[in-house]
Amino acid sequence: MNLIPDNVSKHTNVYDVLKERGFIEQTTDDEAVRELLGREKIKFYIGFDPTADCLHVGHFMQVIIMMYMQKYGHTPVVLLGGGTGMVGDPSGRTDMRTMMTIETIDENCRKFKKLFEQFLDFDDDWHYEGNNGVLSPGHENKTPEPGKAVAVNNADWIRPLSYTEFIREIGPHFSVNNMLRAECYKQRMEKGLSFLEFNYMLMQSYDFMVMARDFDVKMQFGGNDQWSNILGGKILTHRYCNKEVEGMTFALLTNSEGKKMGKTQKGALWLRAEKTSPFEFFQYWRNVADADVNKCLRMLTFLPMEEVERLSALEGSEINKAKEILAYEVTKLVHGEEEAKKALEGARAAFGGGGDAANMPTTKMDASKFEGEGIGVVTLIKELGLVPSNAEGFRTIEQGGLTVGGEKVTDRKLMITKDMFSDGTLQIQKGKKKFHIVDIR
Repeated sequence: MNLIPDNVSKHTNVYDVLKERGFIEQTTDDEAVRELLGREKIKFYIGFDPTADCLHVGHFMQVIIMMYMQKYGHTPVVLLGGGTGMVGDPSGRTDMRTMMTIETIDENCRKFKKLFEQFLDFDDDWHYEGNNGVLSPGHENKTPEPGKAVAVNNADWIRPLSYTEFIREIGPHFSVNNMLRAECYKQRMEKGLSFLEFNYMLMQSYDFMVMARDFDVKMQFGGNDQWSNILGGKILTHRYCNKEVEGMTFALLTNSEGKKMGKTQKGALWLRAEKTSPFEFFQYWRNVADADVNKCLRMLTFLPMEEVERLSALEGSEINKAKEILAYEVTKLVHGEEEAKKALEGARAAFGGGGDAANMPTTKMDASKFEGEGIGVVTLIKELGLVPSNAEGFRTIEQGGLTVGGEKVTDRKLMITKDMFSDGTLQIQKGKKKFHIVDIR
Protein backbone atom coordinates (compact mmCIF):
# COMPACT_ATOMS: atom_id res chain seq x y z
CA MET A 1 0.00 0.00 0.00
CA ASN A 2 2.89 2.40 0.70
CA LEU A 3 2.56 5.34 -1.68
CA ILE A 4 6.23 6.37 -1.61
CA PRO A 5 8.15 5.34 -4.75
CA ASP A 6 11.44 3.46 -4.43
CA ASN A 7 13.35 6.27 -6.14
CA VAL A 8 12.38 8.90 -3.56
CA SER A 9 15.96 8.90 -2.21
CA LYS A 10 19.35 7.31 -2.71
CA HIS A 11 19.71 6.87 1.07
CA THR A 12 18.89 3.62 2.88
CA ASN A 13 18.69 5.01 6.44
CA VAL A 14 15.40 6.83 7.01
CA TYR A 15 17.21 9.34 9.24
CA ASP A 16 19.18 10.52 6.19
CA VAL A 17 16.02 10.63 4.09
CA LEU A 18 14.19 12.80 6.63
CA LYS A 19 17.26 15.02 6.95
CA GLU A 20 17.49 15.37 3.17
CA ARG A 21 13.84 16.41 2.92
CA GLY A 22 14.34 19.05 5.63
CA PHE A 23 12.07 17.56 8.28
CA ILE A 24 14.36 17.15 11.27
CA GLU A 25 14.49 20.06 13.72
CA GLN A 26 16.20 18.45 16.71
CA THR A 27 16.81 15.06 18.32
CA THR A 28 17.70 13.89 21.79
CA ASP A 29 21.01 12.60 20.35
CA ASP A 30 21.72 12.87 16.61
CA GLU A 31 24.32 10.09 16.46
CA ALA A 32 22.37 7.70 18.69
CA VAL A 33 19.13 8.26 16.72
CA ARG A 34 20.78 7.78 13.33
CA GLU A 35 22.56 4.66 14.54
CA LEU A 36 19.35 3.24 16.06
CA LEU A 37 17.31 3.79 12.88
CA GLY A 38 20.04 2.24 10.75
CA ARG A 39 20.68 -0.72 13.06
CA GLU A 40 17.17 -2.03 13.70
CA LYS A 41 13.51 -1.68 12.78
CA ILE A 42 11.82 0.03 15.69
CA LYS A 43 8.38 0.93 16.97
CA PHE A 44 7.95 4.70 17.22
CA TYR A 45 4.94 6.83 17.98
CA ILE A 46 3.29 10.15 17.22
CA GLY A 47 0.33 11.32 19.30
CA PHE A 48 -2.80 12.95 17.90
CA ASP A 49 -5.28 14.54 20.27
CA PRO A 50 -8.81 14.46 18.75
CA THR A 51 -9.48 18.20 18.98
CA ALA A 52 -11.65 18.10 15.84
CA ASP A 53 -13.46 15.48 13.76
CA CYS A 54 -10.88 15.60 10.96
CA LEU A 55 -7.14 15.86 10.42
CA HIS A 56 -5.79 19.04 8.86
CA VAL A 57 -2.61 19.96 6.99
CA GLY A 58 -0.73 20.50 10.25
CA HIS A 59 -1.30 16.81 11.05
CA PHE A 60 -0.43 15.82 7.49
CA MET A 61 3.26 16.55 8.03
CA GLN A 62 3.28 13.97 10.82
CA VAL A 63 1.40 11.49 8.61
CA ILE A 64 4.02 11.86 5.87
CA ILE A 65 6.81 11.22 8.37
CA MET A 66 5.06 8.03 9.48
CA MET A 67 4.77 7.00 5.83
CA TYR A 68 8.52 7.44 5.37
CA MET A 69 9.24 5.44 8.51
CA GLN A 70 6.93 2.63 7.34
CA LYS A 71 8.54 2.70 3.89
CA TYR A 72 11.90 1.99 5.48
CA GLY A 73 10.62 -0.89 7.59
CA HIS A 74 9.80 0.73 10.93
CA THR A 75 6.50 0.27 12.80
CA PRO A 76 4.38 3.42 13.22
CA VAL A 77 2.33 3.50 16.42
CA VAL A 78 -0.52 5.97 15.93
CA LEU A 79 -1.45 7.17 19.41
CA LEU A 80 -5.01 8.49 19.53
CA GLY A 81 -5.45 10.86 22.46
CA GLY A 82 -8.70 9.65 23.98
CA GLY A 83 -7.14 10.26 27.41
CA THR A 84 -4.95 13.33 26.89
CA GLY A 85 -7.70 14.91 24.79
CA MET A 86 -9.77 15.19 27.96
CA VAL A 87 -7.22 17.70 29.30
CA GLY A 88 -5.83 19.44 26.19
CA ASP A 89 -2.26 20.28 25.21
CA PRO A 90 -1.32 23.91 26.01
CA SER A 91 1.63 23.78 23.55
CA GLY A 92 1.46 26.44 20.87
CA ARG A 93 -1.74 27.97 22.26
CA THR A 94 -2.58 31.35 23.76
CA ASP A 95 -5.82 30.16 25.36
CA MET A 96 -7.32 27.06 26.92
CA ARG A 97 -8.87 24.50 24.57
CA THR A 98 -12.64 24.03 24.59
CA MET A 99 -13.58 21.03 26.71
CA MET A 100 -15.21 18.18 24.77
CA THR A 101 -17.53 15.44 25.96
CA ILE A 102 -16.21 11.89 26.13
CA GLU A 103 -18.64 10.93 23.35
CA THR A 104 -17.20 13.64 21.06
CA ILE A 105 -13.63 12.63 21.90
CA ASP A 106 -14.34 8.97 21.12
CA GLU A 107 -16.12 9.77 17.85
CA ASN A 108 -13.25 12.04 16.75
CA CYS A 109 -10.77 9.25 17.52
CA ARG A 110 -12.73 6.87 15.30
CA LYS A 111 -12.73 9.40 12.46
CA PHE A 112 -9.00 9.99 12.86
CA LYS A 113 -8.29 6.26 12.62
CA LYS A 114 -10.33 6.01 9.43
CA LEU A 115 -8.31 8.83 7.84
CA PHE A 116 -5.00 7.27 8.85
CA GLU A 117 -6.03 4.14 6.99
CA GLN A 118 -5.80 6.13 3.73
CA PHE A 119 -2.07 6.58 4.23
CA LEU A 120 -0.77 3.71 6.38
CA ASP A 121 -1.09 -0.06 6.20
CA PHE A 122 -2.37 -1.33 9.58
CA ASP A 123 -2.23 -4.63 11.40
CA ASP A 124 -5.80 -4.53 12.71
CA ASP A 125 -5.38 -7.80 14.61
CA TRP A 126 -2.88 -6.15 16.94
CA HIS A 127 -4.11 -4.48 20.11
CA TYR A 128 -2.92 -3.34 23.51
CA GLU A 129 -4.41 -5.44 26.28
CA GLY A 130 -4.31 -2.74 28.93
CA ASN A 131 -2.97 -2.50 32.46
CA ASN A 132 -4.47 -2.26 35.91
CA GLY A 133 -2.98 0.99 37.12
CA VAL A 134 0.23 2.99 37.21
CA LEU A 135 2.34 0.20 38.67
CA SER A 136 0.91 -2.72 36.69
CA PRO A 137 2.51 -3.31 33.26
CA GLY A 138 0.27 -4.20 30.33
CA HIS A 139 1.17 -5.93 27.10
CA GLU A 140 0.40 -6.29 23.41
CA ASN A 141 -1.55 -9.33 22.24
CA LYS A 142 1.07 -10.11 19.58
CA THR A 143 4.00 -8.62 17.69
CA PRO A 144 2.79 -6.43 14.82
CA GLU A 145 3.20 -7.89 11.35
CA PRO A 146 6.43 -6.64 9.75
CA GLY A 147 5.87 -3.40 7.84
CA LYS A 148 2.42 -2.80 9.36
CA ALA A 149 1.35 0.15 11.52
CA VAL A 150 -0.67 -0.17 14.72
CA ALA A 151 -3.06 2.19 16.50
CA VAL A 152 -3.62 2.54 20.22
CA ASN A 153 -5.73 4.91 22.32
CA ASN A 154 -4.25 6.35 25.51
CA ALA A 155 -7.72 6.30 27.02
CA ASP A 156 -6.86 2.64 27.75
CA TRP A 157 -4.34 3.62 30.42
CA ILE A 158 -5.25 7.22 31.32
CA ARG A 159 -8.98 7.07 31.99
CA PRO A 160 -8.76 4.24 34.57
CA LEU A 161 -6.06 6.07 36.57
CA SER A 162 -6.46 6.94 40.22
CA TYR A 163 -5.32 10.55 40.38
CA THR A 164 -3.73 10.22 43.81
CA GLU A 165 -1.84 7.09 42.74
CA PHE A 166 -0.71 8.81 39.54
CA ILE A 167 0.56 11.91 41.36
CA ARG A 168 2.32 9.83 44.04
CA GLU A 169 4.11 7.67 41.49
CA ILE A 170 4.73 10.04 38.58
CA GLY A 171 4.75 13.50 40.20
CA PRO A 172 8.05 13.12 42.13
CA HIS A 173 9.95 12.69 38.85
CA PHE A 174 9.07 16.22 37.66
CA SER A 175 10.45 19.55 38.84
CA VAL A 176 7.91 22.37 38.79
CA ASN A 177 10.75 24.86 38.28
CA ASN A 178 11.89 23.00 35.16
CA MET A 179 8.34 22.64 33.87
CA LEU A 180 7.72 26.38 34.14
CA ARG A 181 10.81 27.00 32.01
CA ALA A 182 9.32 24.88 29.21
CA GLU A 183 8.21 26.95 26.21
CA CYS A 184 4.75 25.36 26.17
CA TYR A 185 4.08 26.77 29.66
CA LYS A 186 6.08 30.00 29.53
CA GLN A 187 4.00 31.51 26.75
CA ARG A 188 0.83 30.91 28.75
CA MET A 189 1.92 32.35 32.09
CA GLU A 190 0.90 35.93 31.32
CA LYS A 191 -2.67 35.08 30.26
CA GLY A 192 -3.12 32.26 32.71
CA LEU A 193 -2.27 28.57 32.71
CA SER A 194 -4.88 26.35 34.32
CA PHE A 195 -3.84 23.56 36.68
CA LEU A 196 -5.75 21.19 34.40
CA GLU A 197 -3.36 21.97 31.53
CA PHE A 198 -0.35 21.89 33.85
CA ASN A 199 -0.93 18.14 34.17
CA TYR A 200 -0.51 17.61 30.43
CA MET A 201 3.27 17.16 30.39
CA LEU A 202 3.02 14.43 33.03
CA MET A 203 0.32 12.65 31.05
CA GLN A 204 2.23 12.74 27.74
CA SER A 205 5.42 11.63 29.49
CA TYR A 206 3.45 8.79 31.05
CA ASP A 207 2.24 7.81 27.55
CA PHE A 208 5.84 7.40 26.39
CA MET A 209 6.81 5.39 29.47
CA VAL A 210 3.80 3.05 29.22
CA MET A 211 4.42 2.26 25.56
CA ALA A 212 8.17 1.80 26.06
CA ARG A 213 7.53 -0.49 29.03
CA ASP A 214 4.61 -2.47 27.65
CA PHE A 215 5.35 -2.90 23.94
CA ASP A 216 8.88 -1.61 23.39
CA VAL A 217 8.30 1.75 21.69
CA LYS A 218 11.77 3.30 21.30
CA MET A 219 11.11 6.77 19.89
CA GLN A 220 8.57 9.58 19.99
CA PHE A 221 8.23 12.05 17.12
CA GLY A 222 6.38 15.37 17.13
CA GLY A 223 6.33 18.99 16.06
CA ASN A 224 8.95 21.23 17.61
CA ASP A 225 6.33 22.53 20.05
CA GLN A 226 6.41 19.05 21.65
CA TRP A 227 10.10 19.12 22.61
CA SER A 228 9.55 19.64 26.36
CA ASN A 229 6.94 16.88 26.49
CA ILE A 230 9.23 14.46 24.64
CA LEU A 231 12.13 15.19 27.00
CA GLY A 232 9.81 14.63 29.96
CA GLY A 233 8.90 11.20 28.58
CA LYS A 234 12.54 10.27 27.96
CA ILE A 235 13.52 11.16 31.53
CA LEU A 236 10.50 9.42 33.08
CA THR A 237 11.08 6.24 31.06
CA HIS A 238 14.71 6.09 32.20
CA ARG A 239 13.88 6.71 35.85
CA TYR A 240 10.78 4.57 36.08
CA CYS A 241 11.67 1.49 34.06
CA ASN A 242 15.38 1.92 33.29
CA LYS A 243 14.89 2.05 29.52
CA GLU A 244 16.60 4.40 27.10
CA VAL A 245 14.31 6.02 24.53
CA GLU A 246 14.90 8.81 22.04
CA GLY A 247 12.94 11.68 20.55
CA MET A 248 12.87 13.69 17.34
CA THR A 249 11.00 16.88 16.50
CA PHE A 250 10.14 18.37 13.15
CA ALA A 251 9.81 21.90 11.89
CA LEU A 252 6.22 23.08 11.62
CA LEU A 253 5.00 23.78 8.09
CA THR A 254 5.50 27.54 7.82
CA ASN A 255 5.82 29.87 4.86
CA SER A 256 8.78 32.12 4.05
CA GLU A 257 7.34 34.74 6.44
CA GLY A 258 7.30 32.30 9.34
CA LYS A 259 3.49 31.93 9.41
CA LYS A 260 1.83 28.53 9.67
CA MET A 261 0.62 27.19 6.33
CA GLY A 262 -2.74 25.52 5.90
CA LYS A 263 -4.96 28.38 7.01
CA THR A 264 -7.68 29.63 4.65
CA GLN A 265 -10.41 32.24 4.87
CA LYS A 266 -12.75 29.45 5.97
CA GLY A 267 -10.30 28.17 8.60
CA ALA A 268 -8.07 25.09 8.52
CA LEU A 269 -7.19 23.19 5.35
CA TRP A 270 -8.84 19.86 6.14
CA LEU A 271 -8.01 16.44 4.68
CA ARG A 272 -11.62 15.36 4.14
CA ALA A 273 -13.41 16.43 0.97
CA GLU A 274 -16.64 17.43 2.72
CA LYS A 275 -14.74 19.95 4.87
CA THR A 276 -12.31 21.25 2.23
CA SER A 277 -13.16 20.38 -1.37
CA PRO A 278 -10.42 18.86 -3.56
CA PHE A 279 -10.57 21.98 -5.76
CA GLU A 280 -10.05 24.32 -2.80
CA PHE A 281 -7.29 22.04 -1.54
CA PHE A 282 -5.62 22.07 -4.97
CA GLN A 283 -5.93 25.84 -5.29
CA TYR A 284 -4.29 26.43 -1.92
CA TRP A 285 -1.08 24.72 -3.05
CA ARG A 286 -1.31 26.15 -6.57
CA ASN A 287 -1.21 29.62 -5.02
CA VAL A 288 1.70 29.30 -2.58
CA ALA A 289 4.38 31.97 -2.76
CA ASP A 290 7.34 31.37 -5.08
CA ALA A 291 9.65 31.24 -2.05
CA ASP A 292 7.68 28.34 -0.56
CA VAL A 293 7.71 26.03 -3.58
CA ASN A 294 10.92 24.22 -2.63
CA LYS A 295 9.84 23.51 0.96
CA CYS A 296 6.39 22.28 -0.08
CA LEU A 297 7.77 20.02 -2.83
CA ARG A 298 10.34 18.58 -0.39
CA MET A 299 7.97 17.98 2.49
CA LEU A 300 4.59 17.30 0.92
CA THR A 301 5.40 15.30 -2.21
CA PHE A 302 7.41 12.15 -2.88
CA LEU A 303 9.17 13.49 -5.97
CA PRO A 304 12.90 12.64 -6.04
CA MET A 305 15.10 15.45 -4.72
CA GLU A 306 16.61 16.01 -8.17
CA GLU A 307 13.15 16.79 -9.51
CA VAL A 308 12.35 18.97 -6.49
CA GLU A 309 15.48 21.05 -7.10
CA ARG A 310 14.79 21.30 -10.84
CA LEU A 311 11.22 22.48 -10.37
CA SER A 312 11.96 24.95 -7.60
CA ALA A 313 14.77 26.49 -9.66
CA LEU A 314 12.30 27.62 -12.36
CA GLU A 315 11.92 31.39 -12.60
CA GLY A 316 9.35 33.94 -13.69
CA SER A 317 6.10 32.55 -15.06
CA GLU A 318 7.74 29.11 -15.37
CA ILE A 319 7.51 28.66 -11.59
CA ASN A 320 3.75 28.26 -12.08
CA LYS A 321 4.44 24.87 -13.68
CA ALA A 322 6.13 23.80 -10.46
CA LYS A 323 3.17 25.05 -8.42
CA GLU A 324 0.74 23.11 -10.61
CA ILE A 325 2.78 19.92 -10.12
CA LEU A 326 2.94 20.59 -6.36
CA ALA A 327 -0.83 21.08 -6.15
CA TYR A 328 -1.51 17.99 -8.25
CA GLU A 329 0.84 15.73 -6.26
CA VAL A 330 -0.46 16.81 -2.83
CA THR A 331 -4.10 16.60 -3.93
CA LYS A 332 -3.50 13.14 -5.44
CA LEU A 333 -1.98 11.94 -2.17
CA VAL A 334 -4.89 13.21 -0.05
CA HIS A 335 -7.90 12.81 -2.37
CA GLY A 336 -6.76 10.30 -4.98
CA GLU A 337 -5.70 10.60 -8.62
CA GLU A 338 -9.20 11.04 -10.06
CA GLU A 339 -10.04 14.01 -7.82
CA ALA A 340 -6.60 15.52 -8.45
CA LYS A 341 -7.22 15.38 -12.22
CA LYS A 342 -10.63 17.00 -11.80
CA ALA A 343 -9.14 19.77 -9.67
CA LEU A 344 -6.40 20.34 -12.24
CA GLU A 345 -8.96 20.55 -15.08
CA GLY A 346 -11.13 22.91 -13.05
CA ALA A 347 -8.18 25.16 -12.25
CA ARG A 348 -7.09 25.30 -15.88
CA ALA A 349 -10.62 26.19 -16.94
CA ALA A 350 -10.84 28.92 -14.31
CA PHE A 351 -7.56 30.49 -15.33
CA GLY A 352 -8.04 30.25 -19.07
CA GLY A 353 -5.61 27.46 -19.77
CA GLY A 354 -8.10 24.99 -21.21
CA GLY A 355 -9.56 22.33 -18.97
CA ASP A 356 -13.08 21.40 -18.08
CA ALA A 357 -15.23 23.98 -16.31
CA ALA A 358 -17.41 21.14 -15.04
CA ASN A 359 -14.64 20.43 -12.53
CA MET A 360 -14.75 23.90 -11.01
CA PRO A 361 -16.48 24.22 -7.59
CA THR A 362 -20.20 24.13 -8.33
CA THR A 363 -23.30 24.67 -6.22
CA LYS A 364 -26.68 23.53 -7.50
CA MET A 365 -29.45 25.94 -6.54
CA ASP A 366 -33.19 26.12 -7.10
CA ALA A 367 -33.97 28.21 -10.18
CA SER A 368 -36.91 29.82 -8.37
CA LYS A 369 -34.44 31.78 -6.20
CA PHE A 370 -33.47 33.80 -9.25
CA GLU A 371 -36.94 34.47 -10.66
CA GLY A 372 -38.56 37.90 -10.44
CA GLU A 373 -36.27 40.31 -8.60
CA GLY A 374 -33.78 37.50 -7.90
CA ILE A 375 -31.31 37.43 -5.02
CA GLY A 376 -28.84 40.08 -3.84
CA VAL A 377 -25.29 39.47 -5.03
CA VAL A 378 -23.81 39.81 -1.55
CA THR A 379 -26.36 37.41 -0.10
CA LEU A 380 -25.48 34.95 -2.85
CA ILE A 381 -21.69 35.04 -2.43
CA LYS A 382 -22.08 34.71 1.33
CA GLU A 383 -24.33 31.67 0.82
CA LEU A 384 -21.72 30.17 -1.52
CA GLY A 385 -19.01 30.62 1.12
CA LEU A 386 -16.98 33.08 -0.95
CA VAL A 387 -17.16 35.66 1.85
CA PRO A 388 -17.75 35.15 5.58
CA SER A 389 -20.05 38.16 6.06
CA ASN A 390 -22.11 40.82 4.28
CA ALA A 391 -19.55 43.46 5.27
CA GLU A 392 -16.78 41.48 3.58
CA GLY A 393 -18.99 41.08 0.50
CA PHE A 394 -19.61 44.83 0.23
CA ARG A 395 -15.90 45.48 0.77
CA THR A 396 -15.00 43.04 -2.04
CA ILE A 397 -17.28 44.90 -4.47
CA GLU A 398 -15.95 48.34 -3.42
CA GLN A 399 -12.40 47.12 -4.06
CA GLY A 400 -13.33 45.81 -7.54
CA GLY A 401 -12.79 42.18 -6.56
CA LEU A 402 -16.03 40.55 -7.73
CA THR A 403 -16.94 39.40 -11.24
CA VAL A 404 -20.26 37.80 -12.19
CA GLY A 405 -20.73 36.26 -15.64
CA GLY A 406 -17.54 37.89 -16.85
CA GLU A 407 -18.62 41.40 -15.80
CA LYS A 408 -17.05 43.28 -12.89
CA VAL A 409 -19.65 44.12 -10.22
CA THR A 410 -19.77 47.81 -9.22
CA ASP A 411 -23.26 47.95 -7.72
CA ARG A 412 -23.38 46.72 -4.10
CA LYS A 413 -27.14 46.15 -4.47
CA LEU A 414 -26.97 44.18 -7.74
CA MET A 415 -29.71 41.54 -7.98
CA ILE A 416 -28.81 38.20 -9.58
CA THR A 417 -31.66 37.10 -11.84
CA LYS A 418 -32.37 34.11 -14.04
CA ASP A 419 -31.64 35.96 -17.28
CA MET A 420 -27.97 36.36 -16.23
CA PHE A 421 -27.43 32.59 -16.51
CA SER A 422 -26.08 31.00 -19.69
CA ASP A 423 -27.32 27.45 -20.29
CA GLY A 424 -28.34 27.30 -16.65
CA THR A 425 -24.96 28.23 -15.19
CA LEU A 426 -23.35 31.41 -13.88
CA GLN A 427 -19.65 31.82 -13.09
CA ILE A 428 -18.64 33.98 -10.14
CA GLN A 429 -15.09 35.09 -9.47
CA LYS A 430 -13.81 36.64 -6.24
CA GLY A 431 -10.38 38.19 -6.55
CA LYS A 432 -7.91 36.54 -8.92
CA LYS A 433 -8.03 33.02 -7.57
CA LYS A 434 -11.50 32.04 -6.34
CA PHE A 435 -14.04 30.73 -8.85
CA HIS A 436 -17.48 29.24 -8.34
CA ILE A 437 -20.27 28.11 -10.63
CA VAL A 438 -23.96 28.37 -9.75
CA ASP A 439 -25.99 25.69 -11.55
CA ILE A 440 -29.81 25.99 -11.79
CA ARG A 441 -30.36 23.30 -14.45
